[in-house]
Amino acid sequence: MIPTILTWDDIKPIVAEIDLVHAMEEAFIAYSRKRAVIPPVGELIFDKPPGDVHLKYGYLKQGDYYVIKIASGFYNNPQLGIPSSQGLMLLFKQTTGQLASVLLDEGNLTDLRTAAAGAVAAKHLGPTRVACIGIIGTGIQAIEQLTALKTVTKCRKAVVWGRSENNVATFIKKANNLGFNTQKMASPEALCQQSNLIVTTTPSTKPLIQFDWVQPGTHITAVGADTANKQELDAALLSRASLVAVDSLSQSRTRGEVYRAVNSNELSRDDVVELGEVIDSNTITRKNTSEITVTDLTGVAVQDLSIARAVFLSASAAS
Repeated sequence: MIPTILTWDDIKPIVAEIDLVHAMEEAFIAYSRKRAVIPPVGELIFDKPPGDVHLKYGYLKQGDYYVIKIASGFYNNPQLGIPSSQGLMLLFKQTTGQLASVLLDEGNLTDLRTAAAGAVAAKHLGPTRVACIGIIGTGIQAIEQLTALKTVTKCRKAVVWGRSENNVATFIKKANNLGFNTQKMASPEALCQQSNLIVTTTPSTKPLIQFDWVQPGTHITAVGADTANKQELDAALLSRASLVAVDSLSQSRTRGEVYRAVNSNELSRDDVVELGEVIDSNTITRKNTSEITVTDLTGVAVQDLSIARAVFLSASAAS
């Protein structure tokens, strides 16, 4: 069997035709129904230059393929004219172990499935009326999150905060080209005062948002803290939220906002639900318009399997 090799140029038009929000909903439901076998994340952490590499892999019971994904984030790359995200996915036949496809996606599929997961969180836990979207961070994931949110909310007003003036200006230009009316905020606190749907997308190791800054009725999706040392939200914010969801309860024991909040005794793990449970239930949801909700996304291999399989099957059907 000769594996299908797909470059990003091959993948880009294919993935544009896939309903990624629906695909991620199905993936999260399967995961929370215990239909997925997902081992612990493998990772490499680098200091000079700063970066991290994640190895994620898994399969669905009674499925037809398994995936092995390598994705990295090297945060000085933009200074070299290189995207911070890199990586590839390997798709194997589950019945024989034969390599079916090599997806040389350069980390883009990871970015897209993460953004789609953010849209899923906003769809199921976000406020009914989004007045303004706040984006903290200005990198690849920041603009991908805003792009994905277009599919689940009619709001086209956005505010952004980032440490680099140049990066903020670039982000605003891209966001406005997407149809948003976007403004720069002087601080995360100012951003929180303007927004009731917030997405954090940074590799910060110190909290960027405090509970007292957040408006009643706000939903926050945190996607940056995908290792044990990262944190974007004050732990007290999670303890005071009405509902806290994670993509993976098992992964929240080693990484993410919930990991940090539980370790600081601000949150009980018993008070956390999986996003798949939220999607699959009619009762796990906002109870009123003043509740604050949080989704902590660390990225699960079932998402990688879903997007890699969809791309491969579409490519195969077209060939």
